[in-house]
Amino acid sequence: MSVAEPSSYFSQTYKEAREKFLAATEAAGLDAQSHRHPMLGRDGELLAMDVVRVGAKDAKALLIVSSACHGVEGFCGSAVQTALLGDPAWRQAAHDAKVAVLYIHALNPYGFSWWRRTTHENVDLNRNFHDFSQPLPKNALYDELAALIVPPTWPPSDEVNAQIARFVAERGLPALQEAISGGQYDHPEGVFYGGHNPTWSHVTLRHVLQEHGTQCARLGWIDLHTGLGPSGVGERIFACQNDPEALKRARAWWGEQVTSIYDGSSSSAPLKGLMWMAAYEECPQATYTSIALEYGTLPIMEMMAALRGDQWLEMHPEADEATQRRIKQQTRDAFYTDTDEWKQRVIEQALDAAYGGMKGLAAG
Repeated sequence: MSVAEPSSYFSQTYKEAREKFLAATEAAGLDAQSHRHPMLGRDGELLAMDVVRVGAKDAKALLIVSSACHGVEGFCGSAVQTALLGDPAWRQAAHDAKVAVLYIHALNPYGFSWWRRTTHENVDLNRNFHDFSQPLPKNALYDELAALIVPPTWPPSDEVNAQIARFVAERGLPALQEAISGGQYDHPEGVFYGGHNPTWSHVTLRHVLQEHGTQCARLGWIDLHTGLGPSGVGERIFACQNDPEALKRARAWWGEQVTSIYDGSSSSAPLKGLMWMAAYEECPQATYTSIALEYGTLPIMEMMAALRGDQWLEMHPEADEATQRRIKQQTRDAFYTDTDEWKQRVIEQALDAAYGGMKGLAAG
C-alpha cells in the first residue's frame, strides 16, 4: 500500500501541519471540531486539538487515529492523518466496512508548535493519566539520577557524563532508560514528569472520548509516535491493559510482531500513567484494542540527550540565541527525520496499520 508523493503530507511547522490537515478535511467534505488551547504557538498562531469524524455517530466499530501526544512527535502523526484523509480508497474501504474513523490531530498542540515533547505544563501527557486523589508512583532511580539527567550546565560536564556512563556500566542501558522514561512525579523541572493534576490535553481528550466513543461496541486506537527503535521502522506496541485476550486481538489485527511492555518485548520501558487507559474509563461499553505505532529516529542515547538538553533550556531561558537554536533543532531532529526515504516508510507502514485496524474492527 502506498500513496503518491508521501513527502507532500509532511510539514516544517505546526502551523503548516494544521493547515494541511484542515485543508484535507475540507477537501473530503468533512468538518473539524476544534478545541482551542489556552496558549499561543511559537509564531503567535492559534493552537487547537482538532477532531474529525468520518462515519456514523452510532457506528458499532470506531477506529481512532491520533497524533502529537508528545508534541514534537506530531510531524509524523499529522502527516499520516492528512494522508489518510486525502486517500479516497481508504475512506471508501472504511465506509464499506462500516467502520467510523476519528482523527484526533495534535493531542498536545503546544508541544507540537514549540518543538517540545511536553505540554505547556511541562508534563508528559502519556504519564499524566492517574487518579490524582490517590498516591502517585515513585521512581527511585530517577530520584537518584535527577541532578545528572538535567544537569546545571549544557552540554553536561565530563563528570556528569562519567557518572551516567558508570551507571550504565553497572546496571545496564535498560535500567537507565527505565529510570529516565518510565515516568516520575517528584521533579516538576525534570523530564518525563507526569504532573500532579490532569493537563489541558488530558481533560480535552476525555471530552472527545465521551462525545465520540460511548456508542461503539468495538473500539480500536492507533496512536502515532516517534523516537524509539531503528530509523524508519514502525514498531507496533500493544497499548492496552495487561490483558492476554486484547493482546491476542492486537496480534490478529496487526501481526505477530506486535510488542508489549508487559513481557519486555518492546523497545519501550514499562510506563506509568498511560493515556490509552482513558478508553477503559470513558468507553467502558466497548471491546478495546490498541497499538502505539512508534517510528525510530536516532539511537536512544542521542534521543535522550536531546530531551535532556531541551529541558535544560526550559530552565535556562537566558541561554544565548545560538545555543537555543542548536538545542531546539536537536530536539526536532530527535523525533522527525526530514528525509524522503523516512517519510515514505512512515506513510506506507501507517497505511498498512490503518487497514489492519479497520479490518479487525469490521471482523468483530
